Amino acid sequence: MHGIDRGRVERSFHRGAGQYDQHTPVQQRVVQRLLDRLSAELPNSPQRVLDIGCGTGHLLQRLAQQYPQAGLTGLDLASNMLQQAAERLGTRAELLQGDAERLPAKDNSFDLVVSTSTFQWLEQCATCFGEVRRVLEPGGLFCFALFGDGTLRELHRSWREALQRNNRPVQQGGDGTHRFHTVDQVRQSLEQQGFVAVEVITQQELVWYPDLPQLLQAIKRIGAGTTRPQRGGGLGWRRVLHDMATVYRERYGTDLGVPASYQVIYGVGRS
Repeated sequence: MHGIDRGRVERSFHRGAGQYDQHTPVQQRVVQRLLDRLSAELPNSPQRVLDIGCGTGHLLQRLAQQYPQAGLTGLDLASNMLQQAAERLGTRAELLQGDAERLPAKDNSFDLVVSTSTFQWLEQCATCFGEVRRVLEPGGLFCFALFGDGTLRELHRSWREALQRNNRPVQQGGDGTHRFHTVDQVRQSLEQQGFVAVEVITQQELVWYPDLPQLLQAIKRIGAGTTRPQRGGGLGWRRVLHDMATVYRERYGTDLGVPASYQVIYGVGRS
């Protein structure tokens, strides 16, 4: 995965904040599964919790219910996401705008750090994981979920075939769509940063849409525009997009509509 434009990611999620919760069925499932894992990992309530990429505050709201005595902090790159979170949480959590790779917190500030559906937007996980370990107190828990390299595989394959049909070059190392981290990359990043008791597992999720345009619109509305094929200009690129849609429908369409696959990587580690 190369050359992620962090400014573009920030602008995209800033624009999508108002409609984010309406178009994130997988993300909602992931939040519940992460909370279930926390219940198993933490017999006692944490005292100080950081949610990286808190978005509209859904996970923080659930954490407030699960751990009513915990102090909560949310961090996000997009100011509109934080505004949505503030409306949801009021004064229950401290909300900070900042970068996951440069956490605005002192060493040993938290005993629990969580994150869902965020780290796939980082070019590499190691820098952020190092920051997480820095802000965790000794023995603190890091529990997270991100989308892995099996995510939107139908879109990747259809776009690649459409490029080939039109004699368009496939970019070196990929097909021009967003590249996701692998399980091995995530595990290695945790271990390289000194986490112990590391566990990394995957789970597949599937969402159905009535047609491809609605699938692509849902991706756009949640701010995740960088997962979409790169755009070009002119009739030639319109032909590629048309062929991509045709391939997608022919290969994956059913009476239920068209599917979108998500590979969710869940990870835990102790500092």
